[in-house]
Amino acid sequence: MPKPKGKAKRTVPPLPRRWAGGRWRSVAAGGGLGLAAAAYVGVDYLRHLSPAWHERLRPALWAALAVALAARAPFYRRWDAELRAAPRFLAALVFMLAALLCEAISVRFINTVLGLQWHRSTAPLPDTGQWILLALNEKLPQPVVDILRARIIALHHYLMLFIMLGFSPLFGCIKGPGLGIGSRYMFTMAVGRLLRTITFAATILPSPRPWCAESRYQIPDYPHPWAQKYYAPYASDPYMIWRLMKEDMPYATLRDYPDEYKPEWGLMSFLVDILRPSTGEGPSWYHLLKKSSGGCSDLLYSGHMLVAVLTAMAWTEAYGGWSSVVIWFLVVHSAQREIRERHHYSTDCIIAIYVGMVLWRMTGFLWSARETNRSRRIAKFDEVHNRLFHAAKDSDIIEVRSLLNEVELAGQEKKAFSQRVIFSFAAAIIVFILLFVLLAFTLTNDG
Repeated sequence: MPKPKGKAKRTVPPLPRRWAGGRWRSVAAGGGLGLAAAAYVGVDYLRHLSPAWHERLRPALWAALAVALAARAPFYRRWDAELRAAPRFLAALVFMLAALLCEAISVRFINTVLGLQWHRSTAPLPDTGQWILLALNEKLPQPVVDILRARIIALHHYLMLFIMLGFSPLFGCIKGPGLGIGSRYMFTMAVGRLLRTITFAATILPSPRPWCAESRYQIPDYPHPWAQKYYAPYASDPYMIWRLMKEDMPYATLRDYPDEYKPEWGLMSFLVDILRPSTGEGPSWYHLLKKSSGGCSDLLYSGHMLVAVLTAMAWTEAYGGWSSVVIWFLVVHSAQREIRERHHYSTDCIIAIYVGMVLWRMTGFLWSARETNRSRRIAKFDEVHNRLFHAAKDSDIIEVRSLLNEVELAGQEKKAFSQRVIFSFAAAIIVFILLFVLLAFTLTNDG
């Protein structure tokens, strides 16, 4: 008599990949990424407190981060996902560079179009945020005021914090792929920069620092021919402004101004009227864009604050924890410093904060911290729901199994790359990103 079959042992499913990594994951869960970020900002702040210790500790910290990265990279299990995200990452990078180029051209234009005399004579706008900070300086204890004035964190710190976040999938700190969150960051940055360019180019506002243009630019005292015709005659006379409104057509007789300097730039000569070069500002249009820097008219909204908010939003969604709270405090600290040091008006910082938050929320389709495998399975189940219902109704077990298998496969990542391709890509992308970061920090060291 055959023995009755016992119940088959139920296999224990493997742990989800996001928990793989053993000790690395436990360290990350305990705040390892936050500690690394705090160490980076703290060591860099030593340049103000003890330059000697800063010179000793900064190379040691960078070396430790590089060694940890190199040691962990061969054991990362999601290089195939990074490879699939690479085209999107490169497209976002090109889009961001194009947006930054457009912004730089517009910054140069609004700073030169009205002439140097306008920058000298136009007073800064009244800013109640600056008044409040000055009043607080009188009321608060001096140690608190010193903390508010301290240059704890700057633009390059926020960029570096995001770079650390982008590499953290290697250690299981956040959900990969790292190039996915990098794509979202750069795409959101590009959209934010384009919106910013449209905003500040639409209406030219005087700088909170009236001396800026004279110390930074070599531009004529008189306005650009466009401003000579459409702005200068109607700038201050109420009657002429009223008549212009009634006629809705420029009517004033133009003054005689010197001719504009027009160098020969070949294919880029169309930029001459926009960039308004002068004889002593370098041989090419590229030199003018490098000198434009942050500009000397008020740029609504703050680009520095946009970078800070996007970094804080990315960190909060991807990693969370106490370090996110600290980063948001640093964002607020950076905002009051931008106003206190008269880099921006209060409204520039306020608008940058909510624009950055809204834009980050709108670009979740590029990368999200939520579980995407489950979402794909649910979407596939919705797609085959009717077919599955009819197959079950007809008792077609084979069709039911086939459809359920499709649903299960929809949640799995495709692995179509050889190990050689994956390892070559891993080495190339790490070297490329590190070189790109170093180049960016070198070329943008003036902010």
